[in-house]
Amino acid sequence: MINYNNEPKNNLMKKMFEVVIAITAWTAIVFQAYLTTGSMANLFSYFTILTNLLVAVCSSILLLNIQNKTGSFFRRPSVQTAITLYIFIVALVYNTVLRGIVSLNGWNLFVDTLLHVVVPILFIVYWFVYVPKGVLQWKQGVSWIYFPMAYLVYSLIRGAVFGWYPYPFLNVVTFGYPKVILNVIIMIAVFFLAGLALIMLDKALGKRKKEL
Repeated sequence: MINYNNEPKNNLMKKMFEVVIAITAWTAIVFQAYLTTGSMANLFSYFTILTNLLVAVCSSILLLNIQNKTGSFFRRPSVQTAITLYIFIVALVYNTVLRGIVSLNGWNLFVDTLLHVVVPILFIVYWFVYVPKGVLQWKQGVSWIYFPMAYLVYSLIRGAVFGWYPYPFLNVVTFGYPKVILNVIIMIAVFFLAGLALIMLDKALGKRKKEL
């Protein structure tokens, strides 16, 4: 039997979670912009910043319960799962490949931790607890890679024009096009496989919920 008396409490906890995520994500982005001494265009050419921005916008829209086309878009479980996928990859790649390349301390280390650890953990937990399960389709795993594919193409074109690449594995000057293209293919494969894993988990959790 469903205990409907818990619904107000659950909704309150959900809103509190959205408040924490929104404040943390916006703080990290604004603080990083304040600490950045270089180009703002370069800053917002990092996948990390773009994805944290998606988290900030999504959590804010959910918190404020905005009722328009944008609100409807971000309330879709498929969209929230896509953002979960992107922020998971941000944390995975940074903490396994990129961490330590640049030595950070003080406020820079604090903001870096928010962007690459705290925000990802918060949004992933939110997905597990509050995003409806059992509604995703396998074909959505393909559509979710469009954004990272577009980002990688943009990064290579912008890098060729300005001579600046956001991540070492995209640096054509250092590695050449064959190696970088291979890196891009690997990254797309990682996004695709991680997306399929999320869909598989969604289906398993949805099935378990129906059995309870």
